[in-house]
Amino acid sequence: MNKEIQLREESFHDEWAKDTPPLDVNVDALEKACTMPETRYIIEKMGKNNFKNKKILDVGCGCGEASVYFAKQGACVTASDISGGMVDLTLRVAECHNVKIDSAVCSVEELPFEDNSFDIVYAANVLHHVDIKKALAEIKRVLKKDGIFIAWDPLKYNPAINLYRRLADGVRTVDEHPLDIEYLRQVKNNFTDVTNKGFWFLTNLIFVKYFFINRLNPSKVRYWKKVVDDADNVKNLYMPLEKIDKFLLKIFPFLKWLCWNMVVMGRKG
Repeated sequence: MNKEIQLREESFHDEWAKDTPPLDVNVDALEKACTMPETRYIIEKMGKNNFKNKKILDVGCGCGEASVYFAKQGACVTASDISGGMVDLTLRVAECHNVKIDSAVCSVEELPFEDNSFDIVYAANVLHHVDIKKALAEIKRVLKKDGIFIAWDPLKYNPAINLYRRLADGVRTVDEHPLDIEYLRQVKNNFTDVTNKGFWFLTNLIFVKYFFINRLNPSKVRYWKKVVDDADNVKNLYMPLEKIDKFLLKIFPFLKWLCWNMVVMGRKG
């Protein structure tokens, strides 16, 4: 990441952190919100009790939801982000939940940790901001042997989602690059036992509701945050659509590339 991009990313996320009260960060949503299918899937696949005593690095920690969630499960968590504002917010969220975490202000492309330091590296909505090759090399370096890589990010192929991205330019950074098939190939080059799963196909119709019925400006309202806070209100719409998504993605696996997000998991050999 060149210096110009780094400064833009830092500034954008520092401003986001400044406008976010710690008590507004919904840590429990990772497990309980119907509209967080990615983290519900990860927690189910990993086993909630298996986070205890694990050394976890949360790269691009953002507002701190995942860092604090893992700490509440008994993990030894280090939260890192290129934004000092986000790291500070994460520490304040941890304090609100009576847990302690370590932290570092850094880029995932240059992690200030020794080789073989972590059992799990978690990256949520991070890799589409950075140089994938450099980030994966660093993640692999700091993972212990048999350590687990967990990531989820947006994909680039759905034309309706790409239209939304153009409309939501006020809540996105100009340097974002939704991920493609090449990303998965690079993950497989670095890790073993790689699995992937797509989320948000027809369930994206909730965003259509926000735009046409609720009249929410996508350049001012972060739909992906709104849908989590609004989980109880949209549950009756979301859950049937999720069931249809699961059926369609099982019958037509290629549709995963038209989903909004993809979870990718792998192991360091």
